[in-house]
Amino acid sequence: MSQFGAPRGRTCSRSPRSRTLRSVATLTSAVLAVTVLAGCSSGDDTGEAPAAAQDNAPAKRDAVADGGTLRWAVDALPTTLNSFQADADGTTARIAGAVLPSLYTIDERGRPQLNPDYLESAQVVETEPKQVVLYKLNQQAVWSDGREIGAPDFVAQWRALSGRDTAYWTARNSGYERIEKIEKGKNDLEVRITFSKPYADWQSLFTPLYPKQVMGSPNSFNDGARTTLKATAGPFLLKSINRGSGDVTLTRNPRWWGQSAKLDSLVLKAVPRADRAAALAADKLDLAEIDRSTAERIALALRDARAGRNGAQAALAHGPGSAITSSKALKSWAFAHGSDEEKAEEVQAARQKNQKAVAQYASEQDALAGFVVRKSLEPAYTQLSLNGESGALADERVRRAVARAINRQELAESVLKPLGLPATPPGSHLALAGQAAYADSSDALGDQDTKEARALLADAGWVPGGAARKPAGAKDGAEAGSEAEKAKKAKTEKAEQEKKDKKADGSTDAKKKADTASDEGLYIVGDDKPGDPRALPAPVIGAAGPENGTGILAPAPAAARQSAALLARAEALDTGAGSGARAAHPVTKPDRGVAGAYAPLGTAAPVTAPQASRALGKDGKELSLRFVLPSGPGSESLRAVGDRIVRMLDAVGIRTQVTKVSDDSFFKDHVAAGDYDLALYSWPASAFPATDARPIFAKPEPASDGSLLVEQNYSRVGTDRIDQLFDQAAGTLDEEESRELVRQADARIWAAAGSIPLYQRPQLVAAKAEIVNAGAWGLAGPRYQDIGFKKPESSKGAERNR
Repeated sequence: MSQFGAPRGRTCSRSPRSRTLRSVATLTSAVLAVTVLAGCSSGDDTGEAPAAAQDNAPAKRDAVADGGTLRWAVDALPTTLNSFQADADGTTARIAGAVLPSLYTIDERGRPQLNPDYLESAQVVETEPKQVVLYKLNQQAVWSDGREIGAPDFVAQWRALSGRDTAYWTARNSGYERIEKIEKGKNDLEVRITFSKPYADWQSLFTPLYPKQVMGSPNSFNDGARTTLKATAGPFLLKSINRGSGDVTLTRNPRWWGQSAKLDSLVLKAVPRADRAAALAADKLDLAEIDRSTAERIALALRDARAGRNGAQAALAHGPGSAITSSKALKSWAFAHGSDEEKAEEVQAARQKNQKAVAQYASEQDALAGFVVRKSLEPAYTQLSLNGESGALADERVRRAVARAINRQELAESVLKPLGLPATPPGSHLALAGQAAYADSSDALGDQDTKEARALLADAGWVPGGAARKPAGAKDGAEAGSEAEKAKKAKTEKAEQEKKDKKADGSTDAKKKADTASDEGLYIVGDDKPGDPRALPAPVIGAAGPENGTGILAPAPAAARQSAALLARAEALDTGAGSGARAAHPVTKPDRGVAGAYAPLGTAAPVTAPQASRALGKDGKELSLRFVLPSGPGSESLRAVGDRIVRMLDAVGIRTQVTKVSDDSFFKDHVAAGDYDLALYSWPASAFPATDARPIFAKPEPASDGSLLVEQNYSRVGTDRIDQLFDQAAGTLDEEESRELVRQADARIWAAAGSIPLYQRPQLVAAKAEIVNAGAWGLAGPRYQDIGFKKPESSKGAERNR
């Protein structure tokens, strides 16, 4: 992913480590950038299972035919074949997985496993005085040019990605900068790596591994590997990229030393998601990730086929012909054959167009009956991001109120339940159910609670009718405002007793005025984004939430105590204990911005039912948030979720201005640039959250030009403690300790309320029924050499010729 300039904050690297770019957020319409999951192996079989199982038609290799070509849809042809460049995408990753060494693969529980095709072993052999890792390579592993895979390839990749030579245009290099030296071991098959400081995620390195011909010089790295690879070492070879036809062709590698690829060739075809139903029906694809509407069409086709209905009958039942009633048909015929020639011509053209649509739908449904839909959950989750840089959401109480207003279970069910998939909302920002580091830490923020959301907003000063009230100056509430008005009217000094009398009278008038119904709160699309809270000398609750001069509803000490209470709650999740454990684990830096998710004691009771949905305001400003959504044809589900969120927020008095923008502009010009208040986008899961997730949740730092250095933290919300926990997790060689530190960081991320995980993304894949070992892999990665076509049962083992 490239780094984008931002009007109110910018993405920028602070160090070689900071230049790590996790795969960019994905949309329902498209994956903007994806990396391959890779990680350390673990024998830990404990923990909960994945939320959904794989659905990829598993078959033993002896049940898979030898030969054939499989046509697999991708979103676009790759702009580069170098996975470590900024514009690498999902197609880059797919090609790399098939043609380059992956030292670790991913199993069905999202756990990395050592890949015996390339490694006999890999382990930490020394920890003092420095960490040393010894790789023992498979003695048969060779590049496609016949050269052995060895230490020179590791050295070249380390030097290219270490960040020391700025001539290399690298997009991510975390971990490589920790390497001190790489040496050959006892023989050519041993690679000995010494680290300058401990690195827990060392097994994330060198996957994929490129040959030294690619990594050996800046020119070959920057330009040479964009369109071709000088050598490969996987079950497939890169044969050609045809930009005219939109195809990438991979063929079986004759030098491959492992189990031979079942397919003769694998063709990756660039087909937009909106066109995939037609491409499948036209027999141009065998395997394709699809959207919900295409999945529903295939389900209907299979149902019709089982019921004995052909495509023509299906078209009349639920296709373009389903809206034609007998009366409409008769009326249309009458117009088509009537005396009004102009009208007759118009109707005849419409009838012909409709007939063609019916015929096309019928033909497509007949063809789609040959496919099945394989479904699971992607290793990615969709989140609501709250931009905490400025405006109302800079106040952590408002962010928590937004979070407490949202029913995550309802949103997950709306997306996943119609697909027959599990609909449990993710409990972690940093791992998914099934992964070793997963733990549900969402109770650090709390479940949906409308009353609590309203109380939090009230404590932050956002109250019904607040948009009609002018700022009160240095004094709080109606008292200060009425005194100012009386002072202007008096125009002369009065005795002290007269002043007191007028003060009492003025307070009564103000109370009457406050009881009057307000017309504020109308939902107006296009209104300006709320301004920053007024900077008045007032008590601070939590880390950075300035109190407002309008109607402080709780004493500052009580508010501070309640904030501290939930901070203790998050700290208890850090340590598994209470205050005693906190004392045993001192924090070296102050924690900023992770106060509790509950309204302070003494907060005024929530408004009554008739006032519940009234718009809230403060200091003459309405509480209105700009909600940015993508407008593309593949984003319907995302927009439907957005509509539900709008209604949930409206119920607590938060108004939204929904802005729909093009898919191309959505992430670059709005999310990354900070030009939004609320946004929906997705993050892929990682086997290495201590490394990959740190830039996503790192505390923003001010730059010399006044902007923010946000790395990939597009919510602009972070704390010192979260950063410390990530650093500690990446710096320990105790696997369980590292996972526990990741869980503690996640609890703090929940409490900060900068992003709210909503649901794990559905994974829907259309496949021809005879395709095996391919489909919806869930948390796992594909094993390319096993993909193929099932042997026909009638042939009793005869190979399929295609």
